[in-house]
Amino acid sequence: MMVNCCGLLTANKEPVPLKSVGVELEVRDHVATVVSTLNYENKEDKPLEAVFVFPLPGDAAVCHFSATIGQTQIVAEVKEKQEAREEYDDALSSGQQAFLLEESEQSPDIFSLSVGSLPPGESASIRLEYVTELAVQADDGLRFCLPAVLNPRYQPQGSGGSEGASVQVTSVPASLVPYSLSFSARVSSPRPVSKVESNCSLDPLQYLNPEQTQATVKLAAGHKFDRDVELLIYYKDAHQPTAVVEAGQASAKPGTLMGDPVVMLSLYPEFPQAVMSSVASCGEFVFLLDRSGSMDCPMDRSKRRETRIGSARDTLLLLLKSLPMGCYFNIYSFGSSFQHIFPKSVEYSQKTMEEALKTVEEMGADLGGTEILNPLKHIYSQPCIPNQPRQLFVFTDGEVGNTKEVISLVKKNSGSHRCFSFGIGEGASSALINGLAKEGGGHAQFITGTDRMQPKVMQSLRFALQPAVVDISVTWDLPKGVSVTVLSPPITALFQGQRSLIYAQLTGESSKAAEGCVTVKYSLAGHPSQNQLHFSLKPAEDTGLTVHRLAARTLIRSLEMEERERRGEQDKGVKKKVVEVSVQSGVSSVFTAFIAVNKGDGEAVQGPLVRRNVPTPRPMMMACSMKRMMRCAPSSLNRPMMMACPMPMGGMASVAPDSLNISRIICSPGGSRNKLLCKTKVGAKTGKPLKMSLQTDAAAHCQPPQPEMRKSSLCSLSLDDTPPFGDAGTAPKQPPRDPLLQLVSLQKASGCWVLDPALAAALGKTSEEVENLKLASVNQEVWATILALIWLHGFKMDAQDEWQLLAMKAVSWLRAQNASCVTECVEAGNVLLGCNVKKDVLGL
Repeated sequence: MMVNCCGLLTANKEPVPLKSVGVELEVRDHVATVVSTLNYENKEDKPLEAVFVFPLPGDAAVCHFSATIGQTQIVAEVKEKQEAREEYDDALSSGQQAFLLEESEQSPDIFSLSVGSLPPGESASIRLEYVTELAVQADDGLRFCLPAVLNPRYQPQGSGGSEGASVQVTSVPASLVPYSLSFSARVSSPRPVSKVESNCSLDPLQYLNPEQTQATVKLAAGHKFDRDVELLIYYKDAHQPTAVVEAGQASAKPGTLMGDPVVMLSLYPEFPQAVMSSVASCGEFVFLLDRSGSMDCPMDRSKRRETRIGSARDTLLLLLKSLPMGCYFNIYSFGSSFQHIFPKSVEYSQKTMEEALKTVEEMGADLGGTEILNPLKHIYSQPCIPNQPRQLFVFTDGEVGNTKEVISLVKKNSGSHRCFSFGIGEGASSALINGLAKEGGGHAQFITGTDRMQPKVMQSLRFALQPAVVDISVTWDLPKGVSVTVLSPPITALFQGQRSLIYAQLTGESSKAAEGCVTVKYSLAGHPSQNQLHFSLKPAEDTGLTVHRLAARTLIRSLEMEERERRGEQDKGVKKKVVEVSVQSGVSSVFTAFIAVNKGDGEAVQGPLVRRNVPTPRPMMMACSMKRMMRCAPSSLNRPMMMACPMPMGGMASVAPDSLNISRIICSPGGSRNKLLCKTKVGAKTGKPLKMSLQTDAAAHCQPPQPEMRKSSLCSLSLDDTPPFGDAGTAPKQPPRDPLLQLVSLQKASGCWVLDPALAAALGKTSEEVENLKLASVNQEVWATILALIWLHGFKMDAQDEWQLLAMKAVSWLRAQNASCVTECVEAGNVLLGCNVKKDVLGL
């Protein structure tokens, strides 16, 4: 759905009631508890309603919400969503203060906070608490992300979502965000904390004990709101299987989720080395690449030349060179529409690889919006190829509005494929990226800041080439009188070194010294295997109700998925169960909301209520793509601002808190002489604009797209951080190609290299130098391939993750040639390239 929106955000000092955000993070092993405090102050002369739409991690369990006004603290309750909304509206209409926190129906990582009836001069402090598990990264680090950026979500026409009151997501350049952020973290673990890294500046790590098992760290002063805050936490030993038993809530009824003990099992399967070193030579590899306008943004502000789409093209080159002979593949790309290189997956060969690479080279971020559902449906409609397990790789910056619909589709087809997902850039939806991988039995990766995309993607390709783990079963051995109710969905995928979590409710009595045992059985490459974990049933101390809340969140998410699958049936039982678990556990869900009403003796708030939308930091995508912009010509504007014309993404779109469906767009800075008001009403059934009124007394207007511009242009312009109009038509000079990618691009599908001037140039030599040292009896391709392997091992060991698979393919090709004089070739190659790489290191 294209959203017709014209609006002007000026940097005038319109009063915004949110003054500061404070975040305290506590990490215990791999579980994080996050407490956010939002301080509001009304400096206007009339009562205010402040609305703040903000992102949270997609798998967070929001478990506490309270407000403090003066000396009065009001703790919110979880209630059924419609009931909570009505209570909020009733409170406001009777002059009481009220606070409402609700989760989006379309995406579980977006929340809307409404602060109602804040009298003139009054302050309010909101406390929000959530718990979440931290994902394990390729290097064994644990990743925590505090999302700062709420990217506008592309809402495809006709996708779900009910009508509801709109909440406008206002975004401004990061330098103009009118509130401050403080952030501190405390980390504790049974194992020593070795280091904490971040994409933002941190104060030095402070250890709290001699064993270094506890530490604190703070965000350095002067943090700008131009990025998510990402922490990577490393412990001294690799992760070990653990079990944590948590006692039930004393006030809750035994036999209920909150009344019984709950156990959290963290399993890290270890597979036999012989199986792990083997790489599958079959499979159907389908690559799905986002080509929406936002993919033209820089990967990182320090390297503006490298765009997301450019990095994705380089990554596809590595992927295509690393595929095994005998497999099948296809490449899809999507925006508002989708394309595929081949009508159906084709066998991997030199011819098909070259054809695909030629098309990939020409791919730009020029397909408009972000409609991922239709290409997924098309991929799943293709019959699977016998004995070629389907592996789907999805690359996106995660800006979609119909997240739950997409994840439901992947789950429905989980039996026919594995899905590996990659979230690119700041603001990629964690709910979408993690959900795709979780329901698709694959692995999720996030690529932000200065991260290189290639090593993370190649790690996932190695996972995809490992034999699939099948016939997974979990059995429990518990003392007599204790029964177990598993709250997590069944495990569908296991990967070497990757954590699997199981939550279970334990009912019944046992002695304090009792032990339990859980056994995970599975089959790997035809070999039955099992891992066992023995654990004490004695509850851990000081965990509060963290494990119960995470277990409740897991159960709620499973039930919500089941409810969506049954939607249309008359059974309301699943929704009722979600509300019941949510209310009982105090953990939010899509069908519930937190509501707090100040029912004190104070006087009712007098006067009409003014609504203020608190801006979130604007993501880079809003002004990152000059070369594809339509011309917007403001003439008499002399202050930093943002122009937004018809665009694939609703730059200043209203977002309904319950649906994220764009139903009303109102951009109104107010109080500025550059008054630009625009209202678009969207038809409820068609989703098409019915009426548009534009009123301006600044000479700001949008010209039609120039003929040479692409049709799906993103029109948005921030005059404070983009080049002047005169530069818009000049394409940036292409940087020279990375030497590694230059060499890789010359490799043949079979794994070998050819002796030619291009290879000599990639090795930094002349053709004569390369040919003079070749032994007369040696095949040219054998000599070329040995030289390429020596160069990789001699000069690019720091990027081994990126070329390891294609080097293995080259070694397999060399072995198949039964070439003589390999030792002599390696010696000559070392002399030529000035290296000292041993033959056995090359794998020969």
